[in-house]
Amino acid sequence: MTEREKEILELIKNNPMIPQQNIANQLGIKRSSVAVHISNLTRKGYIKGKGYIFDKEKYVVVIGGSNMDIAGFCSSEIIGNDSNPGQVKLSFGGVGRNIAENLVKLGVETKLISIVGNDFYGKRISEDCLKVGIDISLLKMVSDQRTSVYLSIIENNGDMNVAISDMDIINHLDETYLNKHASIIKNASAVVVDTNLSKEVLEMIAENFGKHLFLDTVSTTKTKKVKECLHLFHTIKPNRWEAEILTGFPLDTQKNIQKAVKYFIDLGVQQVFISFGKEGVAFGTQKQFDFFKPSPVKSVNETGAGDAFMSGLVYGYLNKLDITETVRFATTASALTIENENTINPELSVKNINRKLRNKS
Repeated sequence: MTEREKEILELIKNNPMIPQQNIANQLGIKRSSVAVHISNLTRKGYIKGKGYIFDKEKYVVVIGGSNMDIAGFCSSEIIGNDSNPGQVKLSFGGVGRNIAENLVKLGVETKLISIVGNDFYGKRISEDCLKVGIDISLLKMVSDQRTSVYLSIIENNGDMNVAISDMDIINHLDETYLNKHASIIKNASAVVVDTNLSKEVLEMIAENFGKHLFLDTVSTTKTKKVKECLHLFHTIKPNRWEAEILTGFPLDTQKNIQKAVKYFIDLGVQQVFISFGKEGVAFGTQKQFDFFKPSPVKSVNETGAGDAFMSGLVYGYLNKLDITETVRFATTASALTIENENTINPELSVKNINRKLRNKS
């Protein structure tokens, strides 16, 4: 939803019978422009028909990890078993938390279900979530565990060399806690999960909330958790190596890549996106298979690329973009992130994504 659409929707909520000319006068725009915005709001499902009958409030629930990111950026080629010059930066991270922030930047109302320790990092993460607009009313804070930390080493070309993930606390985000908030999760327009969650929790979520369920597979090790419940997800986003683990065969030819997409679709997944990094994305549904190769970009930090891509997929789903439009939007969100040194690009927005897309055309 654009900023102008938000302004118009707020006026309509306060007075459902307000004439379009009155809206135009209050906002200082033409009545014809108001009509276009109202048409867009209707198409997106925020209002319905005459009298501006409202649909239920739309929001996304993200369930996953929140942690402090510590990234070391090497100034030159890494020398093993030695001290390397560079810069060390701290930022707020975690796959779930990152996806939530990216969604907020795209104008999506987002509730984060995650867990942090009642410590310095946990309090800072909570404060920052509130600052950027993430709803953390369902965030769990515990006193007997330390907040997750993700330590990564970034090579001078922007690629990640190695990372260590200290996320034991996520195992305390259990089925009992999620069941307390079942109605909120069920009423979401989309639910996003990452495989930092335990196998038991992932299976419970898939069995109970699978209608609009998006899966971020995170890593080759953690991907294995979802093999038995994969068929219950609406959309999945593995990379090549994660997809190979899930399918059991190599994705080394175009034929096998298409075979992998079909494998997931035949299981029951409705949308499949397999990332091949700089080479592009294989994607498909029951009716379509294709491969999209993006334009090259200058890579500064690739750590948050996948999180931005997932937020783009959810945005496309909520705004009823077709799958090709969704891939282009999500890939561009990822490109904007890669070009910035931060895990999340502060300038990420629908406006900037669309501007970049227009420049490519």
